[in-house]
Amino acid sequence: MCYNERMIYECQPEDIDRIYFVINEAARAYQDIIAADCYHQPYMSMKELEREMKHMTFFGWEVNEELVGVMGFESVKDVTLIRHAYVLPEWQKQGIGSKLLSHLKGLVTTSRLLAGTWANAYWAIDFYKKHGFNLLPDKDELLRTYWDVPQRQIETSVVLGHIEYTENKIKCKEASDAVTAGKGTVSN
Repeated sequence: MCYNERMIYECQPEDIDRIYFVINEAARAYQDIIAADCYHQPYMSMKELEREMKHMTFFGWEVNEELVGVMGFESVKDVTLIRHAYVLPEWQKQGIGSKLLSHLKGLVTTSRLLAGTWANAYWAIDFYKKHGFNLLPDKDELLRTYWDVPQRQIETSVVLGHIEYTENKIKCKEASDAVTAGKGTVSN
């Protein structure tokens, strides 16, 4: 680990207490924004976080050896999901979420990159739009297919897809397939 420097790293099981703290502190922003029946404290219980950590990888942003931001990365079927993106309030608006998202985009090996959030969390929607994501019209189907969330959350959420990324990934695959088949060459 680097000391006194900001860095991204793959969170480990021993980081669970700090991940729990970051998520629940940052999620306080949802109070009075999302449907009252969907908001509770803690926002994510330790038991739920333990379940989530079994099937996704969390990446963290550390400052002075302290985790201040997290973002989950989960491959499900033929897509990659960005999950549980949170930065402590005092560290927001400093590019931490952007750097975590950029790092995770570089790890994607699927044809689609999706993120889900609450429909009323305008700041989260704006964040994803700023980074090349667009709202998708088939959000209910996507939430049912790729997420394990209750019906009420499906009703009150949106899904955004990184369209540009998907188009570039398809073009790269087509070019690669053409070269492999001996039908062309790759040029800039």
